[in-house]
Amino acid sequence: MVEQRMSIERMEEAINVFGSFDENIRLIEKELHVVVTNRDGELKITGEAEETMLAARALKALLALSSKGEPINEQNVRYVIGLVRDGQEDKVTELARDVVCITAKGRPVKAKTIGQRCYLDSIQKNTVTIGVGPAGTGKTYLAVAEAVAAFREKTIDRIILTRPAVEAGERLGFLPGDLQSKVDPYLRPLYDALFDMLGAETYNKYLERGNIEVAPLAYMRGRTLDNSFIILDEAQNTSREQMKMFLTRMGFGSKVVITGDITQIDLPTDKTSGLKEAVRVLQDVEGIGICELTNQDVVRHVMVQRIIKAYEDDEKRRRSAEKGKGKR
Repeated sequence: MVEQRMSIERMEEAINVFGSFDENIRLIEKELHVVVTNRDGELKITGEAEETMLAARALKALLALSSKGEPINEQNVRYVIGLVRDGQEDKVTELARDVVCITAKGRPVKAKTIGQRCYLDSIQKNTVTIGVGPAGTGKTYLAVAEAVAAFREKTIDRIILTRPAVEAGERLGFLPGDLQSKVDPYLRPLYDALFDMLGAETYNKYLERGNIEVAPLAYMRGRTLDNSFIILDEAQNTSREQMKMFLTRMGFGSKVVITGDITQIDLPTDKTSGLKEAVRVLQDVEGIGICELTNQDVVRHVMVQRIIKAYEDDEKRRRSAEKGKGKR
């Protein structure tokens, strides 16, 4: 057992790092198998040599994040511990950069992981950005935040959100109502993100004026979309032809963000995902950024991260077993 001491310069930053009832410190102790005590403006960390060093680095990074005015919560702590284990804790201050957008309830929207920071940088820098990653990485939400920010700054005139209704065939026919009522369930995540950013009243006002459009991908055919921020969600469920059709809708003064998760393709097995093909075909095209998020960028409940990792591990085992059979 070894002991390491850290002095605390500003107690308010330390209180932020500790969390309510020291919940953040308890999490560090549990994850890194150390004991942390606070006495007379000094932190004492006790444990095995390697774990003690990791805990000290994690606390130093969290204090640096707190000094930038960032609230520290369970998600921050788990993420910083992951960065420390990978030797990347020096990047933690990148998370305290500019706010993308303020929601209708006054909550700032900003990157919570390094991957999300790269994703936002790509959207701002490129005309087209393709964001690929698992559920919970904020692909759609952050894209909508960028769209709302651009609209508020008057750099674009319209926000257009679209996604393919892959189950359109038989199932939609059994649903009651007109076509819009039938496709609304598939567009609900896009509505939710816009409601959060703008509030229901402002959203409805812009919708009536035509400044916001939420529609199935099929509605995009034959159009040219100028001065618009266009988001294609769930793009893993587009065909090659649909993706090409969508990409060629872009007009002057527009920006495009394409999001999807290639592990959740609902297309028939004989159909190639338009997203997978776009990543391959467009990776070296100027003005197009491709950003791959991972399970480390998941910002939902920690269980989401664990579930994604379990499925990834199972997929690796299955592929390894198949390769083993092929060699026989």
